[in-house]
Amino acid sequence: MLTLRKSQERGHADHGWLNSYHSFSFANYYDAQHMGWGNLRVINEDRIAPGTGFGTHGHRDMEIISYVLEGNLAHKDSMGNVKGIPPGDVQRMSAGTGVQHSEFNHADGQTTHFLQIWIEPSVRGIPPGYEQKTFADTEKRGRLRLVASPDAAEGSVKIHANARLYAGLFDGDESAELQLASGRKGYVHLVRGELEVNGKTLRTGDAALLDNETRVQVRQGRDAEVLVFDLEP
Repeated sequence: MLTLRKSQERGHADHGWLNSYHSFSFANYYDAQHMGWGNLRVINEDRIAPGTGFGTHGHRDMEIISYVLEGNLAHKDSMGNVKGIPPGDVQRMSAGTGVQHSEFNHADGQTTHFLQIWIEPSVRGIPPGYEQKTFADTEKRGRLRLVASPDAAEGSVKIHANARLYAGLFDGDESAELQLASGRKGYVHLVRGELEVNGKTLRTGDAALLDNETRVQVRQGRDAEVLVFDLEP
């Protein structure tokens, strides 16, 4: 079964410095029908105004992935990491026993646009950890490139969760297919453009929730960038 969730159905919060869309219940947005999907707990599409950002705050026992679309995200944490995250990079932070971090947009006149993704870990109480890797557009063009996995397969960042995350760029006749094992859930988030997923058309910000499906097929893209999750039930 495939359920289509339109972009405008997401939760929305505009704080002035931060404009955020929530795919699942988060902060002041609560929807009992959308508390997560499998072990995927959060997808927030955030736009941070120039010269602003998230002050230092803490997390525990969560796998947190940042996927930057535009601008640059400045990251600083209690593990000693001081990093800039540009488009094309995937950053993974394992909160584990506890971590403090901040995220900031230092650019003058440029908004930082990124996706903040939380996945529930399969193990708790681990030491906090950090990893960041670059995945060039050529690696994602016309295919679903594995960018996060529990075994760091194919050079992906390692997450401590029973989930795999793929990223792809599709246009025209480009297509790809991902097999889902029995009992797994799939989640497709269209970052931008237009894309056909298992016969359904998605547009920017739309999502497809898949349950009891054996595959995810993407095709007929129009300047499409997509994230595909293979999740535990």
